[in-house]
Amino acid sequence: MSRTLVLNKSFRAVAVADWQRALTLVYMGLAEALDEELTPYDFPAWVEISSNWVEAPGGFVSSTRLRFAVPEVIRLVRYDRIPLREVAFTRHNIFARDKHRCSYCGKKKSTDELDLDHVLPRSRGGPHEWDNVVTSCRPCNLKKADKLPDEAGMPLKVTPAKPRWTLLGCLVPHPRKDIPTSWKKLLSVEA
Repeated sequence: MSRTLVLNKSFRAVAVADWQRALTLVYMGLAEALDEELTPYDFPAWVEISSNWVEAPGGFVSSTRLRFAVPEVIRLVRYDRIPLREVAFTRHNIFARDKHRCSYCGKKKSTDELDLDHVLPRSRGGPHEWDNVVTSCRPCNLKKADKLPDEAGMPLKVTPAKPRWTLLGCLVPHPRKDIPTSWKKLLSVEA
C-alpha cells in the first residue's frame, strides 16, 4: 500500500504516514481524509464516497463487508503547529548535502571513495560540526592533510553550512520522482 501525506489544521505538510496510521487517525476522528479537491471527509463519509471508486492511487482496503480507498492526503483536525526538526549530523547526510562531490576538486565520487574533511583541522581546534566538515575525495584529503585550504592551495568549491530539514528531504531516494501527483500542489514541487 501507499504512503499518506499528513497536513496540519492549516493545510501545511508536517509528516508522511503509512496507510495504517493514516486510516487510524481518520477512524479515531483525529484527522480528515481529503480528496483531490481537498474536500474533507470523516471516516464514515470517506468509506461511503470512496467505496464507489473504480481506481484509487493509494489502493483500497477490503474486508468482507467494506471496500474503500486509502487516502493519499489527510488533515489533522486540531494540530496547527509545524514541528521543528533538525538534520542529523551524519556521514551520510554530509555526503548528501555535498551531492557526493569533493569540495576541493569538484569530482563526483561513490560513497566508498569519499572521506570527511575538517576545513579547519581538528588538530588546530576545528570543531566537528556542519560548517567545518566537507566531503573530500581521498587524494584531495591526503593532499590537504593538516592544513587550511589556502595553505594547501586548495580553495573550497562550496561553503559548508547546516542544511535545513524539509519534508522532501525525507522522501528518498528520489524525492521529486516519487512524490504522488496529489501531493505536488501541497508541497509546491515541480513535476
